[in-house]
Amino acid sequence: MEKRWIIKNTGNKKDIEHLSEVLNINKILANLLVQKDIHDYDTAKAFFRPELSRLHDPFLMQDMDKAVKRLGEAIETGEKILVYGDYDVDGTTSVAMMYSFLKEYNSNINYYIPDRYDEGYGISYKGIDYASENEFNLVIALDCGIKAIDKIKYANKKNIDFIICDHHNPENEIPEAVAVLDPKRPDCNYPFKDLSGCGVGFKLIQAFAQKFDIEDYKIFELLDLVVVSIASDIVSIIGENRTLAYYGLKKLNTNPSSGLKSIIEIAGIQGKKIDISDIVFKIGPRINAAGRIESGEKAVELLVSSENEDIGQLTEQLNVNNNTRKNLDRNITLEALQMIEENEDLKNRKSTVLFNPEWHKGVIGIVASRLIESYYRPTVVLTKSNGFATGSARSVLGFDLYKAIDKCSYLLENFGGHKYAAGITLKLENVDAFRECFDQVVIEQLVPEQLIPQIEVDCSIDFQEIDAKFFRILKQFEPFGPDNMKPVFLTQSVLDTGYAKLVGADHKHLKLTLFDQSSRNKYNAVGFNMPHHYPIIKSKKTFDICYTIEENHFRGSVKLQLMIKDVKEHH
Repeated sequence: MEKRWIIKNTGNKKDIEHLSEVLNINKILANLLVQKDIHDYDTAKAFFRPELSRLHDPFLMQDMDKAVKRLGEAIETGEKILVYGDYDVDGTTSVAMMYSFLKEYNSNINYYIPDRYDEGYGISYKGIDYASENEFNLVIALDCGIKAIDKIKYANKKNIDFIICDHHNPENEIPEAVAVLDPKRPDCNYPFKDLSGCGVGFKLIQAFAQKFDIEDYKIFELLDLVVVSIASDIVSIIGENRTLAYYGLKKLNTNPSSGLKSIIEIAGIQGKKIDISDIVFKIGPRINAAGRIESGEKAVELLVSSENEDIGQLTEQLNVNNNTRKNLDRNITLEALQMIEENEDLKNRKSTVLFNPEWHKGVIGIVASRLIESYYRPTVVLTKSNGFATGSARSVLGFDLYKAIDKCSYLLENFGGHKYAAGITLKLENVDAFRECFDQVVIEQLVPEQLIPQIEVDCSIDFQEIDAKFFRILKQFEPFGPDNMKPVFLTQSVLDTGYAKLVGADHKHLKLTLFDQSSRNKYNAVGFNMPHHYPIIKSKKTFDICYTIEENHFRGSVKLQLMIKDVKEHH
């Protein structure tokens, strides 16, 4: 698939020279900082050395005083508290974090995760009935609830108080809960808007700790769960999230909670420095698999377990669920691709909307993402659940999926999400009408360039710029993630030494040794799933590459390696 290379503008020359001098770094690195709106020593120090003492005051969040007051009353009088959360990674880590913290102050506490298939996303009537039947007076809802207007009214009639901790966009009406914590509320002046659901829950814990003089170390112990939510929910890793992720990774690497430690071991990443990508690809999917295949409560059960409990069986079950998820994901993706390939109408559309009543509901969001790798366009994958068509939508860079679905909302029973991912439910008889409506909205609103995947290149460099000091400073830009992505470099006019080969069981991956024309410096390089570029590389003509720089650890030695993102003939 062809890709567009978008090269970012170079920052202000004076700012680059100033930063280069005061930080004693080369101008390439100084430019990367200026591109992030970092122009002076103090801002650079705050970026490279995040401090927990600089976290925002949690009481700046709308309703925080009400939430802390109600939680304090519940703990003081020994009320039964139910911690309620979504079944995905953000929801289950939120519940595990809140439950682990509060159980030290109130033994009358339990947790509840709705069933993905029976109850669906968010606060459910069944969950409220469970709270009522079991005499829970206070429910703390995490990573959900901002749109639960009718559910909260139902709870109020049953004399159940809710504290909502959410991070999704609200509608015009805010639920009539005791407190609604959501930095995206229009009337909320909290300075940082991009917290994860777990992050909002953490701010409630931070506020409670401040109010009742609980030592900081007790709440910072929870940051390994917070970073897992930040990475898995793909929220912005700048500002407060950068600080929470930075210290969460430290905790994850030095002293993770027993449940996370067990997942790290079964994922085979113990002993290495765990980063955001390890959470996204190794830890998060195993936690997510519980809710996709069995029950999200299994994930919480593991995450709140202590070392002296038998957690091996729970971890193994999550791993089995993850393997099941992978098989379902692989098979359904192949079926979905075949469905498109065999239908000229589907193949030629500007969007993808597929429906198969037999597909497993737990993996269709992943399948939607996989389809975009082959057909780069807004995608909706639907299956049948509880008599309705229900599914997940994923978008392409720059296209607002949520607004597009909103244009078709008259055909839907409900929907929710954000710019790049959403969930929808509709009547079975409306599937074809939705496909037509959605495709028409995409045709009207999509810019043609958005149908070509793009690679954002931070700057052009020669191989001579890359040395140990350069990479040492580059590593300090971590943790990488949305809004602070790993820098992508462009080097022009490179050649292979002649030993290029295709490797892997299916010979799909490039293994190269490259040098550039200007410096003659050589670097090993790897390109995954790029057999189509092999002829260019073997032609003995110069070519251009864009890439990130990694460390390759092999048999006790560490060498820098280029991770190729794309290759083009040099013109």
